[in-house]
Amino acid sequence: MSLHQPMESGQVAQSGSCRVIAVANQKGGVGKTTTTVNLSAGLAEIGWRVLVVDLDPQANATTGLGIDPFAEGVSTYDVLLQTGTMADSIVPTAVENLWVSPSTLDLAGAEIELVSAFSRERRLETALSTVCSGFDYVFIDCPPSLGLLTINALAAAREVMVPIQCEYYALEGLGQLMRNIELVRNSLNSVLEISLIVLVMYDSRTKLSAQVVSEIRSYFGDKVCRQMIPRNIRLAEAPSHGAPVTVTHPRSRGALAYRELAKEVADGALARAG
Repeated sequence: MSLHQPMESGQVAQSGSCRVIAVANQKGGVGKTTTTVNLSAGLAEIGWRVLVVDLDPQANATTGLGIDPFAEGVSTYDVLLQTGTMADSIVPTAVENLWVSPSTLDLAGAEIELVSAFSRERRLETALSTVCSGFDYVFIDCPPSLGLLTINALAAAREVMVPIQCEYYALEGLGQLMRNIELVRNSLNSVLEISLIVLVMYDSRTKLSAQVVSEIRSYFGDKVCRQMIPRNIRLAEAPSHGAPVTVTHPRSRGALAYRELAKEVADGALARAG
């Protein structure tokens, strides 16, 4: 769906508690947006109501879900600057049960415009509180840097999901991310925690991938998802079609992996709730 049409009034149904998850990694090119889009689609496919909030000025999650970032309408930029509401920004995607609050290139300027703003770190938290009851999951796609956009995401979320590629330098920048999360915990959001580590770009043919997996599992333990995401050309092609890989290539290895990851994430939440 390429039209930027807001969710109709009252379209958000009532549901139970909502998991708000910031998807973050200060290292670029790690499959952060790919994971946000395809995991969200996988969860929506099995019946959960999911909202993707695109906080990256590059708007890759927005375009990856078939929404035109240049179309007229309310975006996350307007939400943060409080010139539009979160409810008005939410638009449906072509995937049933999946919505997006789209980004726009204007969001790059929000970092500067928010510097002198009142309660600048909690703008997203305040906005999300007005719509959260209508969703089971909210995924916030963060930019690959620690500025006010990412801080807003970390202040609004209860959990952080970190995609880590199974490659050399995989842990580069992770220590800084963990320190920044601790800073946010101490000053803005005491319940924030890294709850999910997703291993992506896994290549079973290489010893390096196995070594990276072993190292990350030994450090993070059961926070590391069992399901790993393989290197798959279909995952790279899906954004050009403006849809998740579960739609463009539903039988591909990438689609199957994200479906299994969605089941694991959902089952883990149910197990904790029980």
